[in-house]
Amino acid sequence: MGEVEITTDPWRVDVDVVHRFLSESAYWALGRSRTTVERSIRNSLCFSVLYDGQQVGFARVVSDRAVFAYLMDVFILPPWRGQGLSKKLMAAILSHPDLQGLTLFLLRTSDAHGLYAQFGFEPVERPGDLMVRRG
Repeated sequence: MGEVEITTDPWRVDVDVVHRFLSESAYWALGRSRTTVERSIRNSLCFSVLYDGQQVGFARVVSDRAVFAYLMDVFILPPWRGQGLSKKLMAAILSHPDLQGLTLFLLRTSDAHGLYAQFGFEPVERPGDLMVRRG
């Protein structure tokens, strides 16, 4: 395996790769515009997984960096899956200094419960307490 780096440097995000994956392959973001992806990156704490300098994974966290965070847009590109990169990404996210001491860290998934459970995430106890306003 080549050199893997996980960075929060916003200048290292390959927006083309992130937009292409989200808008074309991610069930939760199909058709998302490049403008929306760019704005979401600007307003989030982003984690880029780089393999020999090339973007192969991504995640972003929306947070007040005090009590609440929401993990979003997590992916590893298909050719690099099965190499432990998602676990390295999750470890980097959860150890980030700005995300320590939070009261609530949420995420939404339809297919990766096993991964997130390894990092202490569990189903919401009272989903009826949660509400949503969709745009």
